[in-house]
Amino acid sequence: MIKPKVFYLLLALVKEALKFNYPTDKLLSKLFKDNKSLSSHDKYILAETTYTILRNIFKLRKLFDQDIPNIIGFTWINFIKLKPSEFNNIKLIDYHKISNINISPELLSTIELPDWIIDSLKKSLSLSQKELILLSDSISKEAPLDIRVNTLKCSVNIVLNELRDLKPIKMKYSPFGIRLFNKSFLANHQLFKNGSIEVQDESSQIAALILNPKRYELVADFCAGAGGKTLCFGMLMNNTGRIYAFDINEKRLNNMKPRLIRAGLSNVYPMCISSEHDTRLGKLHNKLDKVYVDAPCSGLGTLRRSPELKFRNTPTSIEELSIKQLSILQEASKLLKPNGTLVYATCSFIQQENQDVVNQFLKNNQNFKLIPINLSEIINHTTFDCLGYLNIMTHIHEGDGFFISLMKKIN
Repeated sequence: MIKPKVFYLLLALVKEALKFNYPTDKLLSKLFKDNKSLSSHDKYILAETTYTILRNIFKLRKLFDQDIPNIIGFTWINFIKLKPSEFNNIKLIDYHKISNINISPELLSTIELPDWIIDSLKKSLSLSQKELILLSDSISKEAPLDIRVNTLKCSVNIVLNELRDLKPIKMKYSPFGIRLFNKSFLANHQLFKNGSIEVQDESSQIAALILNPKRYELVADFCAGAGGKTLCFGMLMNNTGRIYAFDINEKRLNNMKPRLIRAGLSNVYPMCISSEHDTRLGKLHNKLDKVYVDAPCSGLGTLRRSPELKFRNTPTSIEELSIKQLSILQEASKLLKPNGTLVYATCSFIQQENQDVVNQFLKNNQNFKLIPINLSEIINHTTFDCLGYLNIMTHIHEGDGFFISLMKKIN
Protein backbone atom coordinates (compact mmCIF):
# COMPACT_ATOMS: atom_id res chain seq x y z
CA MET A 1 0.00 0.00 0.00
CA ILE A 2 1.37 3.43 -1.00
CA LYS A 3 1.27 5.80 1.96
CA PRO A 4 -0.35 9.21 1.35
CA LYS A 5 2.83 10.81 2.72
CA VAL A 6 4.90 9.07 0.05
CA PHE A 7 2.49 10.16 -2.68
CA TYR A 8 2.67 13.82 -1.63
CA LEU A 9 6.45 13.67 -1.40
CA LEU A 10 6.46 12.14 -4.88
CA LEU A 11 4.09 14.77 -6.22
CA ALA A 12 6.41 17.55 -5.06
CA LEU A 13 9.47 15.65 -6.28
CA VAL A 14 8.11 15.10 -9.79
CA LYS A 15 7.03 18.72 -10.10
CA GLU A 16 10.55 19.83 -9.13
CA ALA A 17 12.23 17.25 -11.38
CA LEU A 18 10.16 18.44 -14.36
CA LYS A 19 11.66 21.91 -14.00
CA PHE A 20 14.98 20.29 -15.05
CA ASN A 21 17.01 22.66 -12.91
CA TYR A 22 18.89 19.96 -10.97
CA PRO A 23 20.09 16.39 -11.53
CA THR A 24 17.42 13.94 -10.42
CA ASP A 25 19.81 12.00 -8.21
CA LYS A 26 20.60 15.19 -6.28
CA LEU A 27 16.89 15.86 -5.70
CA LEU A 28 16.43 12.29 -4.44
CA SER A 29 19.46 12.48 -2.16
CA LYS A 30 18.12 15.63 -0.54
CA LEU A 31 14.65 14.14 -0.18
CA PHE A 32 15.99 10.99 1.48
CA LYS A 33 18.23 13.04 3.76
CA ASP A 34 15.29 15.21 4.85
CA ASN A 35 13.00 12.21 5.39
CA LYS A 36 15.04 9.61 7.25
CA SER A 37 11.99 7.57 8.26
CA LEU A 38 11.32 6.44 4.67
CA SER A 39 11.50 2.68 4.20
CA SER A 40 13.50 1.04 1.41
CA HIS A 41 10.19 0.38 -0.41
CA ASP A 42 9.21 4.04 -0.06
CA LYS A 43 12.56 5.08 -1.53
CA TYR A 44 12.16 2.62 -4.38
CA ILE A 45 8.71 4.02 -5.25
CA LEU A 46 9.97 7.61 -5.12
CA ALA A 47 13.05 6.97 -7.25
CA GLU A 48 11.62 4.50 -9.74
CA THR A 49 8.47 6.53 -10.39
CA THR A 50 10.37 9.77 -10.91
CA TYR A 51 12.92 8.24 -13.30
CA THR A 52 10.22 6.36 -15.22
CA ILE A 53 8.20 9.54 -15.70
CA LEU A 54 11.27 11.43 -16.95
CA ARG A 55 12.17 8.63 -19.35
CA ASN A 56 8.61 8.57 -20.79
CA ILE A 57 7.53 12.17 -20.34
CA PHE A 58 6.64 12.78 -24.02
CA LYS A 59 4.18 9.86 -23.98
CA LEU A 60 2.75 10.86 -20.63
CA ARG A 61 2.24 14.49 -21.61
CA LYS A 62 0.38 13.42 -24.73
CA LEU A 63 -2.07 11.66 -22.44
CA PHE A 64 -2.28 13.98 -19.45
CA ASP A 65 -0.54 17.26 -20.32
CA GLN A 66 0.47 18.69 -16.89
CA ASP A 67 -1.81 16.49 -14.76
CA ILE A 68 0.93 15.14 -12.48
CA PRO A 69 -1.28 13.04 -10.12
CA ASN A 70 -2.73 11.05 -13.03
CA ILE A 71 0.69 10.81 -14.68
CA ILE A 72 1.90 9.19 -11.45
CA GLY A 73 -1.06 6.82 -11.29
CA PHE A 74 -0.74 5.82 -14.95
CA THR A 75 2.99 5.23 -14.46
CA TRP A 76 2.34 3.02 -11.44
CA ILE A 77 -0.10 0.81 -13.34
CA ASN A 78 1.53 0.61 -16.76
CA PHE A 79 5.27 0.87 -16.10
CA ILE A 80 5.91 -0.13 -12.49
CA LYS A 81 3.05 -2.65 -12.57
CA LEU A 82 1.37 -1.74 -9.29
CA LYS A 83 -2.22 -2.80 -8.77
CA PRO A 84 -4.78 0.00 -8.27
CA SER A 85 -5.60 -1.54 -4.90
CA GLU A 86 -2.09 -0.59 -3.76
CA PHE A 87 -2.86 3.13 -4.08
CA ASN A 88 -6.66 3.47 -4.05
CA ASN A 89 -6.37 5.61 -0.93
CA ILE A 90 -4.84 8.46 -2.97
CA LYS A 91 -7.74 10.81 -3.70
CA LEU A 92 -6.05 13.02 -6.31
CA ILE A 93 -5.72 10.17 -8.81
CA ASP A 94 -8.67 9.57 -11.16
CA TYR A 95 -8.66 5.75 -11.13
CA HIS A 96 -11.42 5.41 -13.70
CA LYS A 97 -9.62 7.70 -16.13
CA ILE A 98 -6.19 6.08 -15.91
CA SER A 99 -7.59 2.54 -15.96
CA ASN A 100 -9.44 3.07 -19.24
CA ILE A 101 -6.50 4.37 -21.27
CA ASN A 102 -4.83 1.89 -23.58
CA ILE A 103 -1.23 2.33 -24.70
CA SER A 104 -1.66 2.42 -28.47
CA PRO A 105 1.09 1.51 -30.98
CA GLU A 106 1.19 5.18 -31.96
CA LEU A 107 1.85 6.18 -28.37
CA LEU A 108 4.52 3.51 -27.98
CA SER A 109 6.29 4.87 -31.06
CA THR A 110 6.67 8.30 -29.45
CA ILE A 111 10.33 9.31 -29.64
CA GLU A 112 11.43 10.37 -26.17
CA LEU A 113 13.81 13.08 -27.37
CA PRO A 114 13.45 16.81 -28.13
CA ASP A 115 13.23 17.75 -31.79
CA TRP A 116 16.71 19.28 -31.94
CA ILE A 117 18.30 15.99 -30.81
CA ILE A 118 16.19 13.99 -33.29
CA ASP A 119 17.29 16.33 -36.10
CA SER A 120 20.92 15.95 -35.06
CA LEU A 121 20.72 12.13 -35.07
CA LYS A 122 19.04 12.06 -38.47
CA LYS A 123 21.72 14.32 -39.92
CA SER A 124 24.87 12.92 -38.29
CA LEU A 125 24.11 9.21 -37.95
CA SER A 126 21.47 8.92 -40.69
CA LEU A 127 19.09 7.19 -38.31
CA SER A 128 15.77 6.21 -39.89
CA GLN A 129 12.44 6.70 -38.16
CA LYS A 130 12.45 3.01 -37.19
CA GLU A 131 15.94 3.30 -35.71
CA LEU A 132 14.96 6.42 -33.79
CA ILE A 133 12.00 4.55 -32.29
CA LEU A 134 14.29 1.67 -31.29
CA LEU A 135 16.77 4.10 -29.74
CA SER A 136 13.96 5.88 -27.90
CA ASP A 137 12.65 2.57 -26.58
CA SER A 138 16.10 1.59 -25.33
CA ILE A 139 16.73 4.84 -23.46
CA SER A 140 13.23 4.78 -21.97
CA LYS A 141 14.10 1.69 -19.97
CA GLU A 142 16.08 1.38 -16.77
CA ALA A 143 19.76 0.58 -17.31
CA PRO A 144 21.07 -2.73 -15.97
CA LEU A 145 23.92 -2.83 -13.47
CA ASP A 146 27.22 -3.43 -15.28
CA ILE A 147 30.27 -4.46 -13.33
CA ARG A 148 33.90 -4.98 -14.27
CA VAL A 149 35.87 -7.83 -12.75
CA ASN A 150 39.27 -6.75 -11.42
CA THR A 151 41.37 -9.53 -12.92
CA LEU A 152 44.27 -8.61 -10.64
CA LYS A 153 42.23 -10.10 -7.81
CA CYS A 154 39.67 -12.48 -9.26
CA SER A 155 38.47 -14.23 -12.41
CA VAL A 156 35.25 -13.65 -14.31
CA ASN A 157 34.14 -17.24 -13.73
CA ILE A 158 34.61 -16.98 -9.96
CA VAL A 159 32.55 -13.77 -9.85
CA LEU A 160 29.83 -15.32 -12.00
CA ASN A 161 29.63 -18.20 -9.54
CA GLU A 162 29.68 -15.96 -6.45
CA LEU A 163 26.84 -13.82 -7.84
CA ARG A 164 24.82 -16.70 -9.29
CA ASP A 165 21.81 -15.88 -7.09
CA LEU A 166 21.55 -12.54 -8.94
CA LYS A 167 21.52 -14.35 -12.31
CA PRO A 168 24.54 -12.58 -13.82
CA ILE A 169 25.39 -12.79 -17.51
CA LYS A 170 28.71 -12.29 -19.26
CA MET A 171 28.86 -9.19 -21.39
CA LYS A 172 28.82 -9.45 -25.17
CA TYR A 173 31.89 -7.35 -25.75
CA SER A 174 33.98 -6.72 -22.64
CA PRO A 175 36.02 -9.81 -21.70
CA PHE A 176 35.88 -8.89 -18.02
CA GLY A 177 32.36 -7.46 -17.85
CA ILE A 178 29.28 -8.90 -16.12
CA ARG A 179 25.71 -7.59 -16.34
CA LEU A 180 23.10 -7.78 -13.61
CA PHE A 181 19.41 -7.04 -14.05
CA ASN A 182 18.76 -7.65 -10.37
CA LYS A 183 20.05 -4.41 -8.90
CA SER A 184 20.84 -5.68 -5.45
CA PHE A 185 23.00 -3.31 -3.46
CA LEU A 186 26.53 -4.61 -3.93
CA ALA A 187 28.40 -2.14 -1.73
CA ASN A 188 28.30 -4.57 1.18
CA HIS A 189 29.19 -7.62 -0.89
CA GLN A 190 32.58 -9.12 -0.14
CA LEU A 191 33.56 -9.04 -3.81
CA PHE A 192 33.06 -5.27 -3.85
CA LYS A 193 34.71 -4.65 -0.50
CA ASN A 194 37.82 -6.62 -1.44
CA GLY A 195 38.17 -4.88 -4.81
CA SER A 196 37.30 -7.84 -7.02
CA ILE A 197 34.52 -5.91 -8.81
CA GLU A 198 33.76 -2.31 -9.74
CA VAL A 199 30.64 -0.77 -11.22
CA GLN A 200 31.38 0.29 -14.83
CA ASP A 201 29.13 0.40 -17.89
CA GLU A 202 30.19 -1.89 -20.72
CA SER A 203 30.65 1.04 -23.13
CA SER A 204 33.13 2.58 -20.72
CA GLN A 205 34.98 -0.74 -20.48
CA ILE A 206 35.22 -0.89 -24.29
CA ALA A 207 36.60 2.65 -24.37
CA ALA A 208 39.33 1.68 -21.89
CA LEU A 209 40.20 -1.35 -24.00
CA ILE A 210 40.60 0.81 -27.10
CA LEU A 211 43.35 2.84 -25.40
CA ASN A 212 45.03 -0.56 -24.86
CA PRO A 213 47.60 0.54 -22.25
CA LYS A 214 50.56 -1.81 -21.90
CA ARG A 215 52.75 -2.77 -18.98
CA TYR A 216 55.32 -0.18 -17.93
CA GLU A 217 53.91 2.56 -20.15
CA LEU A 218 53.35 6.16 -19.08
CA VAL A 219 49.65 6.98 -19.41
CA ALA A 220 47.36 9.92 -18.63
CA ASP A 221 43.64 9.87 -17.93
CA PHE A 222 43.09 13.55 -18.62
CA CYS A 223 39.54 13.97 -17.29
CA ALA A 224 39.65 11.17 -14.74
CA GLY A 225 36.70 12.07 -12.52
CA ALA A 226 36.28 9.45 -9.81
CA GLY A 227 38.49 7.05 -11.76
CA GLY A 228 36.34 4.37 -13.38
CA LYS A 229 38.54 4.11 -16.47
CA THR A 230 41.69 4.88 -14.49
CA LEU A 231 41.09 1.74 -12.45
CA CYS A 232 40.59 -0.24 -15.64
CA PHE A 233 43.82 1.12 -17.10
CA GLY A 234 45.68 0.11 -13.94
CA MET A 235 44.33 -3.41 -14.21
CA LEU A 236 45.23 -3.69 -17.90
CA MET A 237 48.77 -2.52 -17.08
CA ASN A 238 49.01 -5.14 -14.32
CA ASN A 239 49.74 -2.40 -11.77
CA THR A 240 52.98 -1.43 -13.55
CA GLY A 241 54.10 1.75 -15.27
CA ARG A 242 52.52 5.03 -14.24
CA ILE A 243 49.07 6.55 -14.72
CA TYR A 244 48.51 10.26 -14.19
CA ALA A 245 44.87 10.89 -13.28
CA PHE A 246 44.08 14.55 -13.93
CA ASP A 247 40.87 16.38 -13.05
CA ILE A 248 39.82 19.89 -12.05
CA ASN A 249 37.55 18.58 -9.28
CA GLU A 250 39.48 17.68 -6.14
CA LYS A 251 36.46 16.02 -4.53
CA ARG A 252 36.12 13.59 -7.43
CA LEU A 253 39.82 12.75 -7.26
CA ASN A 254 39.57 12.19 -3.51
CA ASN A 255 36.73 9.74 -4.17
CA MET A 256 39.15 7.79 -6.35
CA LYS A 257 41.66 7.14 -3.57
CA PRO A 258 39.70 4.51 -1.59
CA ARG A 259 38.83 2.83 -4.88
CA LEU A 260 42.52 2.56 -5.73
CA ILE A 261 43.28 1.01 -2.35
CA ARG A 262 40.41 -1.45 -2.73
CA ALA A 263 41.57 -2.40 -6.24
CA GLY A 264 45.15 -2.94 -5.08
CA LEU A 265 46.61 -0.34 -7.45
CA SER A 266 49.77 1.61 -6.66
CA ASN A 267 50.62 2.88 -10.16
CA VAL A 268 48.08 5.73 -10.22
CA TYR A 269 48.98 9.33 -9.38
CA PRO A 270 45.91 11.59 -8.98
CA MET A 271 46.54 15.27 -9.60
CA CYS A 272 44.09 18.15 -9.33
CA ILE A 273 44.71 20.76 -12.02
CA SER A 274 43.26 24.26 -12.37
CA SER A 275 42.32 23.71 -16.03
CA GLU A 276 43.66 22.09 -19.16
CA HIS A 277 46.10 25.00 -19.29
CA ASP A 278 47.69 24.28 -15.88
CA THR A 279 51.38 25.12 -16.25
CA ARG A 280 52.42 22.04 -14.25
CA LEU A 281 51.38 19.89 -17.20
CA GLY A 282 54.33 21.31 -19.14
CA LYS A 283 56.69 18.97 -17.29
CA LEU A 284 55.05 16.03 -19.05
CA HIS A 285 54.97 17.44 -22.57
CA ASN A 286 56.23 14.92 -25.18
CA LYS A 287 56.80 12.23 -22.53
CA LEU A 288 53.74 9.96 -22.36
CA ASP A 289 52.94 6.83 -24.35
CA LYS A 290 49.17 7.13 -24.23
CA VAL A 291 46.59 9.76 -23.30
CA TYR A 292 42.89 9.21 -22.79
CA VAL A 293 40.54 12.21 -22.97
CA ASP A 294 37.05 11.49 -21.66
CA ALA A 295 35.91 15.02 -22.32
CA PRO A 296 33.18 16.75 -20.28
CA CYS A 297 30.10 16.45 -22.46
CA SER A 298 26.33 16.62 -22.60
CA GLY A 299 26.02 13.07 -21.25
CA LEU A 300 23.20 12.35 -23.69
CA GLY A 301 24.40 8.79 -24.08
CA THR A 302 23.45 8.16 -20.44
CA LEU A 303 19.76 9.06 -20.70
CA ARG A 304 18.71 5.74 -19.15
CA ARG A 305 20.42 6.89 -15.94
CA SER A 306 19.97 10.67 -16.22
CA PRO A 307 16.87 11.28 -18.36
CA GLU A 308 16.68 14.94 -17.38
CA LEU A 309 19.77 15.64 -19.52
CA LYS A 310 17.67 15.67 -22.69
CA PHE A 311 16.08 18.86 -21.35
CA ARG A 312 19.02 20.36 -19.48
CA ASN A 313 21.07 20.47 -22.69
CA THR A 314 20.38 22.85 -25.57
CA PRO A 315 22.01 23.56 -28.96
CA THR A 316 23.72 26.54 -27.30
CA SER A 317 25.14 24.46 -24.45
CA ILE A 318 26.40 21.89 -26.97
CA GLU A 319 28.18 24.62 -28.90
CA GLU A 320 29.83 25.88 -25.72
CA LEU A 321 30.85 22.34 -24.76
CA SER A 322 32.45 21.68 -28.15
CA ILE A 323 34.72 24.70 -27.73
CA LYS A 324 35.85 23.43 -24.33
CA GLN A 325 36.27 19.88 -25.64
CA LEU A 326 38.56 21.02 -28.44
CA SER A 327 40.66 23.04 -25.99
CA ILE A 328 41.03 20.06 -23.64
CA LEU A 329 41.94 17.71 -26.50
CA GLN A 330 44.51 20.18 -27.79
CA GLU A 331 46.27 20.54 -24.42
CA ALA A 332 46.10 16.84 -23.60
CA SER A 333 47.72 15.95 -26.93
CA LYS A 334 50.84 17.90 -25.95
CA LEU A 335 51.68 15.23 -23.36
CA LEU A 336 52.31 12.58 -26.02
CA LYS A 337 55.71 11.59 -27.33
CA PRO A 338 56.14 10.71 -31.04
CA ASN A 339 54.15 7.59 -32.01
CA GLY A 340 52.03 8.06 -28.88
CA THR A 341 48.35 7.09 -28.85
CA LEU A 342 45.49 9.51 -28.18
CA VAL A 343 41.90 8.48 -27.48
CA TYR A 344 39.10 11.05 -27.45
CA ALA A 345 35.76 9.89 -26.07
CA THR A 346 32.41 11.22 -24.88
CA CYS A 347 29.25 9.62 -23.53
CA SER A 348 27.25 11.45 -26.17
CA PHE A 349 25.84 10.75 -29.63
CA ILE A 350 25.85 14.37 -30.82
CA GLN A 351 28.18 14.97 -33.77
CA GLN A 352 29.14 18.48 -32.69
CA GLU A 353 30.76 17.03 -29.55
CA ASN A 354 32.31 14.10 -31.35
CA GLN A 355 33.36 13.90 -35.01
CA ASP A 356 33.36 17.69 -35.39
CA VAL A 357 35.77 18.14 -32.46
CA VAL A 358 38.12 15.42 -33.72
CA ASN A 359 38.02 16.70 -37.30
CA GLN A 360 38.87 20.22 -36.17
CA PHE A 361 41.69 18.89 -33.96
CA LEU A 362 43.17 16.92 -36.87
CA LYS A 363 42.90 19.96 -39.10
CA ASN A 364 44.79 22.03 -36.52
CA ASN A 365 47.40 19.32 -35.83
CA GLN A 366 48.87 17.81 -38.97
CA ASN A 367 51.19 15.65 -36.84
CA PHE A 368 48.24 13.51 -35.72
CA LYS A 369 46.30 11.01 -37.80
CA LEU A 370 43.10 9.07 -37.23
CA ILE A 371 43.59 5.33 -36.74
CA PRO A 372 40.81 2.83 -37.65
CA ILE A 373 39.65 0.96 -34.57
CA ASN A 374 40.02 -2.79 -35.07
CA LEU A 375 37.81 -4.20 -32.35
CA SER A 376 38.24 -7.73 -33.61
CA GLU A 377 41.84 -7.59 -32.37
CA ILE A 378 40.84 -6.16 -29.00
CA ILE A 379 37.65 -7.94 -27.98
CA ASN A 380 37.20 -10.65 -30.61
CA HIS A 381 33.94 -9.17 -31.85
CA THR A 382 33.18 -7.52 -35.17
CA THR A 383 29.58 -6.29 -34.95
CA PHE A 384 30.67 -2.67 -34.65
CA ASP A 385 30.95 -0.33 -37.61
CA CYS A 386 34.28 1.23 -36.70
CA LEU A 387 36.12 2.19 -39.87
CA GLY A 388 36.93 5.61 -38.49
CA TYR A 389 35.01 6.62 -35.39
CA LEU A 390 33.23 4.24 -33.07
CA ASN A 391 29.65 5.08 -32.14
CA ILE A 392 28.20 2.80 -29.46
CA MET A 393 24.41 3.00 -29.50
CA THR A 394 22.14 1.79 -26.71
CA HIS A 395 19.55 0.20 -29.00
CA ILE A 396 22.23 -1.83 -30.79
CA HIS A 397 24.95 -2.55 -28.24
CA GLU A 398 22.90 -2.28 -25.01
CA GLY A 399 25.37 -0.04 -23.18
CA ASP A 400 25.45 3.70 -22.71
CA GLY A 401 25.76 5.79 -25.85
CA PHE A 402 29.45 6.44 -26.45
CA PHE A 403 31.73 7.98 -29.05
CA ILE A 404 35.36 6.89 -29.32
CA SER A 405 38.15 7.95 -31.70
CA LEU A 406 41.73 6.72 -31.84
CA MET A 407 44.61 8.89 -33.04
CA LYS A 408 48.36 8.59 -33.29
CA LYS A 409 51.02 11.26 -33.04
CA ILE A 410 53.19 10.93 -36.15
CA ASN A 411 56.15 13.01 -34.99
